[in-house]
Amino acid sequence: MSLDDAPTAGPRPDEFIGSGAAGLMKRLFHATRPKFFPASLLPVLAGTAWGFMAAGSFDAVVFLLALLATLCVHGGANVLNDVGDDAGGTDRQNTDRIYPYTGGSRFIQAGIMSSGSMARLGISLLTVAAIAGLILLLIKGVLVLWFGVAGVLLAVLYSLGPLRLSSLGLGETAVAFGFGILPVTGAAWLQSGDISPALVIFSLPISAWVAAILLINEVPDIAADGATAKRTLPVRLGHQGTAMLYASMHLFAAAVVAWLSILGPLPIGTLLLPAVLLIPAFQAASAIRIGVNDRHRMTKAIEATLGIHTVGSLWLMAAALFVAFWQS
Repeated sequence: MSLDDAPTAGPRPDEFIGSGAAGLMKRLFHATRPKFFPASLLPVLAGTAWGFMAAGSFDAVVFLLALLATLCVHGGANVLNDVGDDAGGTDRQNTDRIYPYTGGSRFIQAGIMSSGSMARLGISLLTVAAIAGLILLLIKGVLVLWFGVAGVLLAVLYSLGPLRLSSLGLGETAVAFGFGILPVTGAAWLQSGDISPALVIFSLPISAWVAAILLINEVPDIAADGATAKRTLPVRLGHQGTAMLYASMHLFAAAVVAWLSILGPLPIGTLLLPAVLLIPAFQAASAIRIGVNDRHRMTKAIEATLGIHTVGSLWLMAAALFVAFWQS
């Protein structure tokens, strides 16, 4: 399939047929949009590395429970977002999407799963996350409850309910908290029992990188979102304003890492890679100004943004582990 065919791209129903357990599990798994799971997996890894650096110990059971809860919240949020966008008509009108990155999973529109089935899947995933959170609550104490409640509320209110944060232009803020600050500080606290100002600052670059993923993914959806009163930031700002905001997010992330390297606990060399990552970030910002008029360039910009988040998060994790093993 060429990029010229992208407006009609989506999952092929014949790839997900089958009434057996294997077919069902394949549908359920891919409905969660697993390509984006690194956005929730990596913050937990980075936060755990910081917690290990601070405490000098590692609790594998707590780590696995936190990872399960976070991935289930992420998957549930993705599924419920598809339900909300289908109900609002956004995904049905989205002919500019760049599949599989924007426009949702397309499972409802392709007839692979019904809206009701997707809603039940989303609720089930949040229930699993709540059970994992309850076990963590029993192990680590009541603060787990507040982390969990905040994460689930952000996942639900992002797409559903009277607020629909994404429609209010608050989607990036919700994602920055739900897939940046919360999982990084929460995972670190589970290992060390402490939330320091330096830890919160450590979570900010990851928050900016993950918010940038959402921001650029919304660019191809501007027409469909605007037509259905989904007032995302790209709808409000236009291509030029969105490009400026996107570049500012990456500059902010690099500046915070520089602060952590020069004045904070991380090695001075930590600032080098985020500075280099500004090169693909600025190239992606340039693509945002053009938007879907250059689909190939827009697709590469989205993929670059995903790469920046992955490489940057792993880099910060490695920096924390370097301190834990060689500078402690």
